[in-house]
Amino acid sequence: MSEAQKHEAVLLLAHGTPDVLGEMADYLKLVTGGRALPQEVVEELQHRYAEIGLKEVPGEEAPPLTKWTLTQGFLLEQALNGSVDPPAPDADARRTKVYVGMRNWHPLIKDVVAEMRADGVTRFKAVCLAPQNSRTSVGLYRKAVTEAAEGMEMEFVAGWAESPTLAAAFAERLWPVWAQACAETGRRVPVLFTAHSVPCRTISTGTASIAGARPGTPMQETPDPYPVEAKRTAIMVAERLKAVGMKETDWYFAFQSQGISGGPWIGPTVEDTFKGLKEQGEVGVVMQPVGFLCDHVEILYDIDIAFREMAEDIGLQLWRAESLNDSPLLVQALEEVVTGRFLAMVDERGAA
Repeated sequence: MSEAQKHEAVLLLAHGTPDVLGEMADYLKLVTGGRALPQEVVEELQHRYAEIGLKEVPGEEAPPLTKWTLTQGFLLEQALNGSVDPPAPDADARRTKVYVGMRNWHPLIKDVVAEMRADGVTRFKAVCLAPQNSRTSVGLYRKAVTEAAEGMEMEFVAGWAESPTLAAAFAERLWPVWAQACAETGRRVPVLFTAHSVPCRTISTGTASIAGARPGTPMQETPDPYPVEAKRTAIMVAERLKAVGMKETDWYFAFQSQGISGGPWIGPTVEDTFKGLKEQGEVGVVMQPVGFLCDHVEILYDIDIAFREMAEDIGLQLWRAESLNDSPLLVQALEEVVTGRFLAMVDERGAA
């Protein structure tokens, strides 16, 4: 086994989230590329995070996004090394280590890549824990890793939205709650798949796509693939449930969590979809966010609190599929991406 093979590693990339409420302003500056947001926006986000348990001092465990992302990294490392016999003399040399780096908070990507260098890693595979490729957000992940990993050999996975095992993981979580909702109401309850909305300017083509965009946003000659890839994941999940009776008329798609400051964001929105479902006589809706791989504020607050309140106000009952979190099928999907058993969208391998 060559020295290069001995030092293979995986770097999982995630958004990041503050550890305490007092870090919110600094965290948001990283999200916006250094642009300070109005104080009322900071306070509103502090309120939302407080509603899901973030406090002024660190809790007994990390915030949900950090907790589950680190858990996913741990489980992936176990899966990748399942065939390695620990007692073997060179077991450590043959193990593939999985690192986790956050773009907007600790552990920051640059710090984790520095740790990888110190560990002797010379080549690695980077995987975004956002399976649908958005050139803006994924592009910023790529930029952060490339700058930190100068001189290292990197293979960057830009998208894996059409992983059959990922679709199976979502379907496994959706089926029980959809069956429950239909049983409780005595009728077919519609399913609403969602993904995080993005600013309209980030998916447009030409110079308008970068007007006012965050630093590092490239010129785009073709539309961003993100909206299509997000809907494709939803289609694949629904296809998985055909075996238990799901029809094309049973589900809808919307973009959630539009920004609270500045410019139009892509839709349709969850709010408008709720109103449309009520107008056509529905009594409830089952939500499954397919653009998120674990619990965090966009699920625990936006869906479980804000959307639930809105649904109640207009007379809809709301159910939500459990997040993937530590799903064995999610771990399997990641393993398939890393090992190449699923041919994900990757950048050509080369020096960073």
